[in-house]
Amino acid sequence: MPENRIKAVIPAAGLGTRFLPATKAMPKEMLPVVDKPAIQYVVEEATDAGIRDVLIIIGRNKNNLSNHFDSVPELEEKLRAKGDADKLARVQKSSDLADIHFVRQGEPKGLGHAVLRARAHVGDSPFAVMLGDDLIDERDPLLTKMIDEHESRQATVIALMEVDPDHIHMYGVATVEPTGDDDVVKVTGLVEKPSKEDAPSNLAIIGRYVLSPDVFEILERTEPGKGGEIQLTDALEELAAADDARGGVYGVVFRGRRYDTGDRVDYIKAIVQLASDRDDLGAELRPWLKDFAADL
Repeated sequence: MPENRIKAVIPAAGLGTRFLPATKAMPKEMLPVVDKPAIQYVVEEATDAGIRDVLIIIGRNKNNLSNHFDSVPELEEKLRAKGDADKLARVQKSSDLADIHFVRQGEPKGLGHAVLRARAHVGDSPFAVMLGDDLIDERDPLLTKMIDEHESRQATVIALMEVDPDHIHMYGVATVEPTGDDDVVKVTGLVEKPSKEDAPSNLAIIGRYVLSPDVFEILERTEPGKGGEIQLTDALEELAAADDARGGVYGVVFRGRRYDTGDRVDYIKAIVQLASDRDDLGAELRPWLKDFAADL
């Protein structure tokens, strides 16, 4: 994959309260999904799309994140001395993935505020925002399609996914128009976490965005919304409603495998699903799962 000029921004300043006490001293983004922390999957997705510059927005007590993507010479030397080339390669991979930068969010004021903290690093270029709670299976590329749509339409692009109407209140939801491509829609409106009755569609925003730098100007004046936080959805709503040179907002409808690690039960499901598909683990795990399920 050729290098992409687009930078990636990964907000990782949340407190992870749903996973306490595990996240008391460890960022939720460092919780392992099989044998890699969740955030590594996200960085790998960015690099698979050709992105080599990644900015991670962190909060207090998140030094584990920067440590993970740094080299550990003493560990590497021990593995090299033992002749354990496989483990050495896995350890080195995380520090060789990309040019990774960190900036503190300071006070947690919402996703919109976290994205705004990336302004100095991103500058006047388009950029991808990737949320660590959503893991996209590497077999079902999404970000590459979104970048292609951004470049062809010169517009902001968000990822959408059809969800059960009973769960729609957990998401930002889009009002859309067809484009002639079943996998791409024009977004004409957005609403944050509507009730089932008020939702304009069953197309929910999932945690991938390719944004124009125009969004920074809007976020600067966006008032706190739901939960008293600056909502990225509110800024995108303004872009979607604007009929000007900023290109509007389009949605790529994702129909592949997505793993939600922001909820405890879904986090466990993600581990089981990914481990079951692994060549080195699945053959042993799948029969055990069948026997376990049969005894329930």
